[in-house]
Amino acid sequence: MALTQTDRDLLDRCLDRAPGAWNAFVDRFAGLFVHVIRHSAEARAIDLNAADEDEILSDCFVQVLADDMALLRRFAGRSSLATYLAVVARRTAVAELIRRRKAAEAAANGAAPPKLSEEQSAAREVVDELLGKLPAREAKAVRMHHLEGRSYRDVGRELGVSENSVGAVLTRGRRMLQHFMNRQAAGT
Repeated sequence: MALTQTDRDLLDRCLDRAPGAWNAFVDRFAGLFVHVIRHSAEARAIDLNAADEDEILSDCFVQVLADDMALLRRFAGRSSLATYLAVVARRTAVAELIRRRKAAEAAANGAAPPKLSEEQSAAREVVDELLGKLPAREAKAVRMHHLEGRSYRDVGRELGVSENSVGAVLTRGRRMLQHFMNRQAAGT
């Protein structure tokens, strides 16, 4: 399948850092990433809990954002954007699953688990730092919906708000994240 005009426009908007573009990107591809992560874990008979999925999903988005979105800039358009991102998500998920399996085996043998690379640690810290700046309700909503791929209904139940209110909570959270990222990029 070829690159659609919708995805080309979204890609261009993200690379131009247009307001709301990253939120639209996350909305469009978070579910795909979660699916790929779950499938990759299932194919390797590895059980993941929600926190594990969340961490790997964060790693996927960090890969997309790394080096000023170099991954998106390298996209040549010879396939659909979803196909390209599924490959990125699979590679990221498999690498992390292998790392986790080796760590578990090392722990079972009494050895110290391998450490995250400096880049992985820094990226995870950035994501956690940004989410940590949000009010608790918005952070939980963003984490559940965008990183765990949970529905508005699930998020609403967990937060104790109506399903119709979840969109507003997510919008506030995304706006705050965008504001924090813009400030961070500007060095303020």
